[in-house]
Amino acid sequence: MNNRRFARTAGWLVLPCLVAAGLLAWYVTRQPATPFEQEQAASVDPAQVSRGEYVARLSDCVACHSLPGKAPFAGGLEMATPLGAIHATNITPDRTHGIGTYSLADFDRAVRHGVAPGGRRLYPAMPYPSYAKLSDDDIRAMYAFFMQSVQPANEPNIPSDIPWPLNLRWPIALWNGLFAPTATYAAKPNQDALWNRGAYIVQGPGHCGSCHTPRGLAFNEKALDESGKPFLAGALLDGWYAPSLRQDPNTGLGRWSEPQIVQFLKTGRNAHAVVYGSMTEAFNNSTQFMADDDLAAIARYLKSLPGDPQRDGTPWQYVAADTRQDVPGAHTYATRCASCHGLDGKGQPEWMPPLAGATSALARESASAINITLNGSQRVVAAGVPDAYRMPAFREQLSDEEIAQVLTYVRSTWGNHGEAVDAKAVGKLRGHTDPASSSPIILHMR
Repeated sequence: MNNRRFARTAGWLVLPCLVAAGLLAWYVTRQPATPFEQEQAASVDPAQVSRGEYVARLSDCVACHSLPGKAPFAGGLEMATPLGAIHATNITPDRTHGIGTYSLADFDRAVRHGVAPGGRRLYPAMPYPSYAKLSDDDIRAMYAFFMQSVQPANEPNIPSDIPWPLNLRWPIALWNGLFAPTATYAAKPNQDALWNRGAYIVQGPGHCGSCHTPRGLAFNEKALDESGKPFLAGALLDGWYAPSLRQDPNTGLGRWSEPQIVQFLKTGRNAHAVVYGSMTEAFNNSTQFMADDDLAAIARYLKSLPGDPQRDGTPWQYVAADTRQDVPGAHTYATRCASCHGLDGKGQPEWMPPLAGATSALARESASAINITLNGSQRVVAAGVPDAYRMPAFREQLSDEEIAQVLTYVRSTWGNHGEAVDAKAVGKLRGHTDPASSSPIILHMR
């Protein structure tokens, strides 16, 4: 009797489990809907191809999908993740290794939904949660550019080294359901056209939040637009601290005017800073190519994002330095740093950036200051002209302790109030980073 009761109970449990398993299998293998399902690619339209090239510049596709010495968009860039390394794929129109067999619908699913043909989920290192906001017209134009203007490259893709079972892709579908939006950008009727254009670029093709927004436990961006306070509030990523792009006076853009934001994005420098770290690649291949109206739109939008006084603390003010050389790190600064950045910390704007009031000297995170001191800066190429001044790498000249001392000095002088730097933190980044290359990725896409 008990056995029959157990069998009936088990039978009733099996049925909902099978239904749940079927629903899960359907959900994780389904192809997202796309408005291009029945749409065929149009004939060659030079204007649309040119627009698509511009959208690809806005989206900075070359930053991840190209390597020095390789064909543009042929892939291969290694990206470290907490689970293991993955490599950017070939997105040229090569029919064997690239996207040459993609229909417009396939392209849309990959770019805006992170789903390759056959239902294979892309890792969210591809910023499709941001690209989801791209307009239909921009998707059409970008598809035309890649298919009709980019040269095919017979370059095989490199498999990831994420071990099984962590390399299973189906759980990404569940992640997408929780964290990846699917709607295109919707203009805010209470804002003007310039603000809305800036919001579209920053949130969508520019995918600024991928670096500048802190992430949650599931590695999701904590906010995807201005409705969330963490949006663009600064984040630690790949050994760099991407600073706040909000109106925080210490760690953000609170002291920057709209023209200064435009100047930084157009020339790579202004009175406050020079591009470095991951932003160098974004500048070299993306922001300097943006139209002036679009740069003005970005500046208008960013200046509308309020800062957080509780997070940012007392606004920085310049304080003259104690000139004693017996302060730890002061002698190293005077002999190694002052010739460029000045004994007064004010630098030589707009070529040698100031350290007095620098975000890297005010932020709680010291990763950027450590990283650039260890490894130097990449070459900044503005309007085709490489810069004449680069931050040198000091990993061979200074010990962990010496770097910690000089950075602590910088972060506690001229009114700077960043936390002290520990030699162990320097040693950790020394072991996980490499010197910056003097040969940046600069790609002419056509």
